[in-house]
Amino acid sequence: MLAVFLKVLPFFALIGLGYGAARIRFFSEQSVAAITRFVFYFALSAMLFRFSATLSISEIFDPRVASAYLFGTTAVYAVATVVGLIRRQDVQTTAIEAQCAAIGNTGFLGVPMLAVLLGQAAVGPIILMLSIDLIVFSTLLVILVTGSREGRISPTMLKRVGLGLVQNPMIVSIAAGLCVSASGIPLPAPVTEFLAILGNAATPGALFAIGASLASKSAERLAVAGWLSFCKLVLHPGFVAVGAFFLFPVTSYQAAVMVSAAALPVAGNVFILAQHYGIAPQRVSAAILISTVASIVTVSAVIAWVHP
Repeated sequence: MLAVFLKVLPFFALIGLGYGAARIRFFSEQSVAAITRFVFYFALSAMLFRFSATLSISEIFDPRVASAYLFGTTAVYAVATVVGLIRRQDVQTTAIEAQCAAIGNTGFLGVPMLAVLLGQAAVGPIILMLSIDLIVFSTLLVILVTGSREGRISPTMLKRVGLGLVQNPMIVSIAAGLCVSASGIPLPAPVTEFLAILGNAATPGALFAIGASLASKSAERLAVAGWLSFCKLVLHPGFVAVGAFFLFPVTSYQAAVMVSAAALPVAGNVFILAQHYGIAPQRVSAAILISTVASIVTVSAVIAWVHP
C-alpha cells in the first residue's frame, strides 16, 4: 500500500496546493470559479474528446461493466435513501444525500488520476462509469427533486432534463469523440496535438480546482457528512466489487478500475446541484470536504487491494 500511496500522493498534493492558495486568498472565489470553468469546458472536454476519438464504442460500452457498476451504485443509493427516509427526511433531502453516497468525482479526479495510475486501458471503463453517473443518476436526482416539488412528472421537466444532458460538455465531448471514432476518419496531426496540449492541462487544473473549491467548504453536520463519506468511500466500492467480481464477472483489470473509481470522494457537482435547488448545501459541502481528505488513505488502500 505504501508504494501506491506514494504514487497517489502527488495528485492529492496538487489538491492541497489549490486548497492552500484559495485559503490564503491568493485566488478569490471568482478566480477559482474561472479556473473550474476553464477545466470543465475546455481542458477536461479536450481530454475526453481525444480519448473517445481513439476508442470504439465496444471498447467503452461493456454490458457486464455497465451492469456491475449500475448494481453497485444503485445499491449504495438505495442504502442512503432508506437511511434518509428512516430519519424522516423529505424526498428532496434524501435524494441529495443519496447522490453524495453514490456519485464520485470521476470527471475531475478519476479521469486524470486513474488514467495515469492504472494505464490508458482504464479510460474506456472510466468513461462508461462517468456516462452512467451523468445520464442515469443525475437525471434521477432532477426527476426526484422536481417531481416532489411539482407533485408530478411533467413533459416540461423531462425537456429540462434532456436539455441539461445535451448541454453538459463532458457528455458532448464523449459523444463527439465517439462519432469521430465511428467515422473512421483520423484526426489531422495539428488537431491531435492541439487536443493533447489542451487536455494535458486537465490533470493539474482539475486537481488544483478541486482543492481551491474545498477552501470554501464548511464542515457542518459532521455526523451526517461522516455517514455519507462512509457510504461513498467504503460502501460504494464494496458494492461495485460484489457486482464486478461475483454478480457480473469482468476481467480482473476492469474490476480494479471500477472499484478504484467507485472509491473516489463525493463529486463537487453534487454541491452545485444542492446549492442550485437549495437543498442542504452545508451537509453536501461537509461530505465533499471529509470524503476528499479521507480518500487520500482510502483510495490508496483500495487501489492497492484491487490492483497490487
